[in-house]
Amino acid sequence: MNEPSSPPLSDVIPHRRLCLAADMEQYSRLDTLTQSAAQADLVRLLDEAATLTGLDRAAWARQPQGDMEFAVLPADTPEATVLGPFVHRLSACLSTLNARPDVPRVRLRLAFDTGVAADAALGHAGPAPIAVARYVNAPQLKAVLSAITSADLAVIVSDRLYQDVVRFGHLSLDPSWYIRAHVQVKEFGGYGWIRVPGHGPDDMRPAVEEVLEPLPSSEAPVPSGTKLSQHVHQGVAVGGNVSGGLNVGGPVMPPSVVPWRAW
Repeated sequence: MNEPSSPPLSDVIPHRRLCLAADMEQYSRLDTLTQSAAQADLVRLLDEAATLTGLDRAAWARQPQGDMEFAVLPADTPEATVLGPFVHRLSACLSTLNARPDVPRVRLRLAFDTGVAADAALGHAGPAPIAVARYVNAPQLKAVLSAITSADLAVIVSDRLYQDVVRFGHLSLDPSWYIRAHVQVKEFGGYGWIRVPGHGPDDMRPAVEEVLEPLPSSEAPVPSGTKLSQHVHQGVAVGGNVSGGLNVGGPVMPPSVVPWRAW
């Protein structure tokens, strides 16, 4: 009897991909017609910024979510180009859009991470899609955009991207533009780096520092039957999958298996 053939190598080893999430601020306050127009604006902004940067949006695996878009970019996408020129172009396009009179202002939160993002029945599976969903909803990112009222865009990149790309010294990126924040959203914990185009760290720091990270008491007993939270020094922790050094903190409820958009 012939033995079954082994699956192709590409089906065994997951590919690392750059993931992006763009979310509109205060979308739920708009009426139906204005929401429809805002969705069209978001798509047009991302299309225009990508075209001006030389990126092929048609090759992005996109998952529209109403007030936001999640996308997995092609494997050969230059990450420094996305974090640098693409973000710059998007910020400029937003400024032009918001210069229109008597039209609701569009303000965006933008998040990036890189890692495993495998194709799945409902979109994508893997730690990177989950992480980027948590980063775009980071309390510190929301606080920064709310505090800097003149800004149209606030960006957060994962610690992995910051260490590998931003600190590498690419000409279009400057590490001094970013401020570090510890992000804790649901079962996710990890460091991210926030940037607001056109604004420096001193503008962002008060809003970031206002979001206090709860610290567990060293004297508090840990109830049996609960999982311990994972606070990483570098990298991220999603459920039981950890990248980077970690400290064991207070108890959290075990995470459930949920679709990509889980908030």
